[in-house]
Amino acid sequence: MATRAGTSTAVVSYVLNDGPRPVSEPLRMKVLAAIDELDYRLDHRARALRRPRRWRQIGLLVPDLTMPLFGDFVGRIEIAARTRDHLTMIGNTGYDPEREFEFATAFAEAGIDGLVVIGAANATETAKLCARERIPVVWMHNIRGGVAATIVGVDHVRAGALVTRHLVDVHDCRDVAFVGGYTEADVSHGDRETVRQRFAGVESVVGDVAHIPTDLTAAGAYAALTTFLRAASRAPRAVVAGTYGQTAATIRAVVDAGLNIPDDVRVVGFDGSGDDYGQFDVTAVQQPVDAITRDALSLLLDKPAVAPQPLEATLRIGNTCGCREGQ
Repeated sequence: MATRAGTSTAVVSYVLNDGPRPVSEPLRMKVLAAIDELDYRLDHRARALRRPRRWRQIGLLVPDLTMPLFGDFVGRIEIAARTRDHLTMIGNTGYDPEREFEFATAFAEAGIDGLVVIGAANATETAKLCARERIPVVWMHNIRGGVAATIVGVDHVRAGALVTRHLVDVHDCRDVAFVGGYTEADVSHGDRETVRQRFAGVESVVGDVAHIPTDLTAAGAYAALTTFLRAASRAPRAVVAGTYGQTAATIRAVVDAGLNIPDDVRVVGFDGSGDDYGQFDVTAVQQPVDAITRDALSLLLDKPAVAPQPLEATLRIGNTCGCREGQ
């Protein structure tokens, strides 16, 4: 670079580091032109490695911090990473591909030592960036984009099958409707990959499923299910809310339609706790948050020879499926 600019390596260093000595504007422009011609990128991580430090840094991209599941992931990762001398930089992507890439780029420029992406919306470009910048990356929950990589989390198809199998085996209920969109036309910014997989799991158990597409918002779920129930000659015996964020709206739509839960319509879902819905203790699939975050950090920091396998989801029985206390 110094040769291309016709100057010394010291001058190049002064330009790159904005000092400690001043550089004339014409000479500075020559150095900047050489940087552009050679497509040079300042390695912030290499600079950081030259300085002794206790703390390293990881980046953590999360799609929606208002969702309890993702909030749990973030909290546990931050605490566990800190015990291993890693501080966590957090970016809330909102399932927006551009925002995800902006955060990933900013974190790379800040010199992170690794990146964890929960619910990637732009996995292809984020993976390319990490490969180019030599940043280890781990994917959690799900990804959007053609990346051949291990996803740390549960098998969402099996999760959908798990809750549906309970309806069939315990309650002899095969008349099931599913609330949640999973196409790009339905959902622009949302967890449509997970919803698609959960729907496939439901379908694998009962075959024919009444699909109620939504944009995965609470308002969208309420409107779509209300319209469906008004148009139907009879209500389905069970409704599966495809995401936590739609569950309260699903319950409200069923109740507002004059139907009793669970006597008229059983309602089941995913994630959340038993006290999230007032009188309704929703039967829901639960993800092993501690195990998922443990495996994700181990994959990032320990680089095990064998990648972790998908973890098993469990079913927390409430009262909205028709089970009674103690059943």
